[in-house]
Amino acid sequence: MKPVLSINYWASAFTLMLLFVGCNLPAQKNAETFDDMLKGLLDYSVPYVTVEELKGLDNPILLDAREKSEFEVSHIEGARWVGYNTFSSKRVADLNKKDTIVIYCSVGYRSEKIGEKLQNLGFSNVYNLYGSIFQWVNEGNSVVNDKGATKNVHAFDKDWGKWLLRGTKVY
Repeated sequence: MKPVLSINYWASAFTLMLLFVGCNLPAQKNAETFDDMLKGLLDYSVPYVTVEELKGLDNPILLDAREKSEFEVSHIEGARWVGYNTFSSKRVADLNKKDTIVIYCSVGYRSEKIGEKLQNLGFSNVYNLYGSIFQWVNEGNSVVNDKGATKNVHAFDKDWGKWLLRGTKVY
């Protein structure tokens, strides 16, 4: 005769499963530092540049891989919006494939994925801004919107916003 498993057994099993899953959340949820979060999040499939290295580049083309509403809150001065969910190769068709391109988003994940798409399109000098706009602002650099300089930065959501240490968070 097979034993019949009670509802308490299944409830306990389900609880243990939730605990196991909860302990294995992506690094960005459990990381203690911004760098730890990035190390767990990025594949490093696109070479990155630091904020300081970006400042030393000659005329890089800055591309913003966030959504339009995030870009409109603020962006790095001179950046061109290309989007993430709505990215299209048409938005970069006028660029020289040998130009130095630095792409950013909030923390670097979306920009890395768009950077991979740019590489697949034949762009040879594509870089991901390490820590993206959060790192840019955290290091005391300014951002702009269509009215000029602003302190506002789109922080994506409260989970991600904890990594933005300066500026005024907008959700």
